[in-house]
Amino acid sequence: FQEVCSELWCLSKSNRCITNSIPAAEGTICQTNTIEKGWCYKRECVPFGTRPEGVDGAWGAWSFWGECSRTCGGGVSSSIRHCDSPRPTIGGKYCLGERKRYRSCNTDDCPPGSQDFRELQCAEFDNVPFRGKYYTWKTYRGGGVKACSLNCLAEGFNFYTERAAAVVDGTPCRQDSNDICVNGECKHVGCDRVLGSDSKEDKCRVCGGDGSSCETVEGVFNQSLPEGGYEEVIQIPKGSVHIDIRELNLSINYLALRGESGEYYINGKLSIDPPRRFDIAGTTFHYRRSPEEPESLEALGPTNITLYVMVLVRTELQGIRYKFNAPIGRDASNQYSWHYTPWTKCSALCAGGSQIQSVVCKKLSDGSTVFNHFCSPETKMPERQRLCNTEPCPPAWVIGNWSECSRSCNEGVRTRSVFCKRKISATEEKTLDDASCTHPRPKMLEPCNNQTCPPEWVALDWSECTPSCGPGFRHRIVLCKSGDHSATLPTSQCYEGSKPPTSMRCNLRRCPPPRWVTGEWGECSAQCGLGQQRRSVQCLAHTGQPSSDCVQTLQPPGMQQCETKCESGPTDNPEECKDVNKVAYCPLVLKFKFCSRTYFRQMCCKTCQGH
Repeated sequence: FQEVCSELWCLSKSNRCITNSIPAAEGTICQTNTIEKGWCYKRECVPFGTRPEGVDGAWGAWSFWGECSRTCGGGVSSSIRHCDSPRPTIGGKYCLGERKRYRSCNTDDCPPGSQDFRELQCAEFDNVPFRGKYYTWKTYRGGGVKACSLNCLAEGFNFYTERAAAVVDGTPCRQDSNDICVNGECKHVGCDRVLGSDSKEDKCRVCGGDGSSCETVEGVFNQSLPEGGYEEVIQIPKGSVHIDIRELNLSINYLALRGESGEYYINGKLSIDPPRRFDIAGTTFHYRRSPEEPESLEALGPTNITLYVMVLVRTELQGIRYKFNAPIGRDASNQYSWHYTPWTKCSALCAGGSQIQSVVCKKLSDGSTVFNHFCSPETKMPERQRLCNTEPCPPAWVIGNWSECSRSCNEGVRTRSVFCKRKISATEEKTLDDASCTHPRPKMLEPCNNQTCPPEWVALDWSECTPSCGPGFRHRIVLCKSGDHSATLPTSQCYEGSKPPTSMRCNLRRCPPPRWVTGEWGECSAQCGLGQQRRSVQCLAHTGQPSSDCVQTLQPPGMQQCETKCESGPTDNPEECKDVNKVAYCPLVLKFKFCSRTYFRQMCCKTCQGH
């Protein structure tokens, strides 16, 4: 006969071989001269478990960059690609690598006075009822929450809640940090507000600077001061950064902060502010005070006015340490203007890259780059961009990441995709024959994890749940097997602490409640006329066992009245008239003159005769 995969033959009841000239179903077990065990796949017998025509997937071109998530302050734009060049067919591997990429956009400062980006997102929920009520939502800045979830505080109420699992892309992860949230995760951002950038501020808070535009001012103030009022400790010039003022020891004196015009921002008018954050002089000051730690004032800066550190003296001064970085030549009238940076390096060596000229604010006196707010936003020039290296790339091997090892031990294999491709442009790529790329071709398969597997527990299938209702248990057998599962070993060979459970609780369904069960009614106690009949009434559980949990009010009656048809004939006939009751109460019926009642006259017919 021909191979089963191409034509299926069957044996009829009359022992004749017949066929409908159709192949066996896909997956039918087959055997050939070269294949000991196979299955049918597209009319051919192939080794069991294989699909020979599987095609691995490859990435398509990246899409255009999407809309920026923010209009200012450092947003995020994304681009995606799909595993469709080609799509993986049955048996082929899916693409490895990132499906989505991100880049920074609209990195300019937001206009002065703009609302905080997190505050804006919380405020969007002011008109959305929460548990049936409306609240005014503010940003929750306490601990114990994810940096990139939107947690809002109900103003005037002592609770906060998560209003969204992820903030809008480009939202800062935390205050006083450049890092931003992207797709719900905190990502590093350089001081140039570019995602993944390594740009760092120098000690003067100049992005990418060399630290030459400021000088460090530090020391300890411990002069003797008169008690009872405010005394000046040190002046902090406009433009200072990394400000750190702290008491050396615990005391009952208080640090205070005053402006040039004499107005106090912290601990003024002999009243003491609680420790918190203060938005002062274009920066945020952190005022800390506790029974365990000396008082401190810290700010990143730069400040936009000159400040004076004061002390409210209550007792002898213990000493105050100060340290900040003040701008050099701060008394000179500095001028600032916008400048184009040099063209960046081409983003690609071939197939069309791009170059960018950014616009930065520079101090004219020394040419150093400073924060954008020193320059006027109205005079800022647009960023420039141009194409470069537009010629196609030479053919090259495109190598995917290694897959996970097929086995953790006992000699597995790992694979990767290897294609010969030529990039024509930023959006176009051609797959070529392997001969077009330099040889040898990189390996697509290699052995891994060749160490012998240790013995391990192997659990068989769970049994049915017993009993069939109510709380019960399932059971299974757990064996200690060799690493290749070829032999069953003594249980001592496997680690007892990792043994899977051999039983588990289960509950298929609730058991039906106990119910009243009644027997058949017995015979009527009267052979003629009205009498009584009885039956058994039991409370039984679903198992048939007696129970005491039935509802008493629903108990069926165990006795009822009945009536037996009397035989016809004259009741005064002495032969037919007789006392039905075997119990001797008929004389009592006569005594109490009950013979006039129909029931007793029938039951005591003979006794009542003539009365």
